[in-house]
Amino acid sequence: MSGIQAAPGAGTDRDPSKIRYQLPQPAGMMPDIFRAAALDLDADENAWVPQAEGVWFKPLILSVSQGYYVNILRVRAAGVLSRHRHTGPVHAFTLRGTWRYLEHDWVANAGDYAFEPPGETHTLAIPEGVAEMATLFHVMGGYTYVDPYGKAMGYEDVFTKLENARRHFDAIGYGPSYVDHFVR
Repeated sequence: MSGIQAAPGAGTDRDPSKIRYQLPQPAGMMPDIFRAAALDLDADENAWVPQAEGVWFKPLILSVSQGYYVNILRVRAAGVLSRHRHTGPVHAFTLRGTWRYLEHDWVANAGDYAFEPPGETHTLAIPEGVAEMATLFHVMGGYTYVDPYGKAMGYEDVFTKLENARRHFDAIGYGPSYVDHFVR
């Protein structure tokens, strides 16, 4: 990168920092997703999709074209949330509260980051006394819910998240197509 330059043919009287990109975007490019205050955990209760008793998720992107999703998981109940095996990598950024995996020694607190490798099986637990846990998860692929011995009991991926969100937004009166603005 050679620094800021004026566009060819631009006079010296034009401020190069105010000249927009002049060419069209690539054909077939998907539109941006922009969510103001996406990390505001206390705004718009309707944005939170119920997942289980005391558990919700707030979708940020549901990428059906690439098989991943980014959402904020919110839990307001202590105890074991789920045991699952990942098919792809996961990035987790803890925003509020505390959580851990029973299979690891570390405990995630607000501000912490965790990487979960493909193939790992772990048991997500919320410690007693935690009023709310909120973590942003970027999940590539899906995961299989398993019992303590690895027997499959269910699964979740971008398509199950999409269907769950579609039902929620329809039920609260936004309509089933409301979820489409998260889909890429």
